[in-house]
Formats: sequence, structure tokens, C-alpha cells
Amino acid sequence: MHFVLRYLGTVAAFILTVYLVPGLVVTGGWETILIAALVWSVIVMVIKPVLSILTFPITVLTFGLFSLVLNALLFALMAYVVPGFEITSVLAAFLGAIVLSILSWLIHMAL
Repeated sequence: MHFVLRYLGTVAAFILTVYLVPGLVVTGGWETILIAALVWSVIVMVIKPVLSILTFPITVLTFGLFSLVLNALLFALMAYVVPGFEITSVLAAFLGAIVLSILSWLIHMAL
């Protein structure tokens, strides 16, 4: 049950992110949003920890700022994988990753 609530929280965070950040375009409707939230959850649980370990030296050298770049790259990967979800600029990917991470964290803390 907890997994379902966290997934629905991610869906809500994704919807808010699309509405708040200009440059994020969803053309497929609810199906695209649900798939994008699922893909983002998998990316955060599987790929991000591995890449965080591999890029740890760069993150230390940049005082943690490279983790923001890593989030933006993973957000762009999600847009590449999910049909119907597009990012129009690099700034939109960067802001989208930041906003989605913050909103997901806030919603998951409330659960």
C-alpha cells in the first residue's frame, strides 16, 4: 500500500511540475503522465544510485552541484524514453528536475 501512495505522490508531483515549469510538454494525456511517473520512479530507484556512486568524485569536486546536473540528465532520459513527453530546452530539463525532486520530496514527507 505504501508503494501505491508513493507512486500517486510522484504522479501528483509530476503533474505540478508540468504546470509550473515552462518548456515541459505532455501530448499524450493521462497515460503519458502515469507512464512518466513510473519511469521516473524506476530511474530514481535503479539508475540514480549507480550513477551517484560513479560520479561521486566529480560531485565532491563541485561541492555537490554536479548532482543537479545528474538530475537534469536523468530527467532528459525520462523524456527520451516516454513517448508524448517532451522537453524544449536544457533550462526546462534543469528546472523540471529540480522542481520534480522538491515536490516529490515534500509530498512523500507528507505521506
